[in-house]
Amino acid sequence: MSDKVTFQGFSVETVDFLRDLRTNNSKRWFEAHRTIFDNMVMKEARDFVLAMGERLRSIAPEIVAEPKIDRSIFRFHRDVRFSKDKSPYKTHLGIYFWEGPFKKLECSGFYFHLEPERLFIGVGIYMFSPPLLKTYRDAVVDPELGTGLMNAIDKVKLNPDYHLGWEKYKRVPRGYDPEHPNAYLLRFGGLGFDFEETVPDALFTDACVDYVLRIFSDMAPIHFWLRILTETAAGKKGWQDH
Repeated sequence: MSDKVTFQGFSVETVDFLRDLRTNNSKRWFEAHRTIFDNMVMKEARDFVLAMGERLRSIAPEIVAEPKIDRSIFRFHRDVRFSKDKSPYKTHLGIYFWEGPFKKLECSGFYFHLEPERLFIGVGIYMFSPPLLKTYRDAVVDPELGTGLMNAIDKVKLNPDYHLGWEKYKRVPRGYDPEHPNAYLLRFGGLGFDFEETVPDALFTDACVDYVLRIFSDMAPIHFWLRILTETAAGKKGWQDH
């Protein structure tokens, strides 16, 4: 008897819930449909986290995959305190698997984002913390680390559908050579790849985990480089140790 975690795919009901929530974004509607949220959306999210976490550990052994709100599953409630949009709920399912020495969003990881019509997948660190940003910039222009970064980028770019992100600044920061061959990467505020498409039929079948894992694996070289970067920043290891 196998202990392997299985996931049979997301249901049409989960996608329908997200679509209806977009139209009826209120606490009253949400609570009236709480049973669907608890028994379909959240159950499927937890099952997906468990199954994907097990598979991801084959390439990222220390990956964190915790099937809880505010851990691998992003909360649905929006923080509306400083937003003009007072809609109380997000209308997508966001899931994150991360690995590294820092807090969740300061570590590189694998992101899964399901909307009613779109699937979005990203790998990397969306926004560097200020201390890590300095370490990243120094790594970009380092002869060895910079070469390793470009090799990782080239591997992922073998699939032209994967988009390199995430550029934030208009100019190369002061103190760095704007003529350096990697200078364009110094304008990035985070680093990773993303991919977006119409929700594929595979997400509704037992092929769901395999489908998403293939994309995660394609993009994994950037995660491996960022994992070394965060370990270096934390003082755990140097590039030469890998």
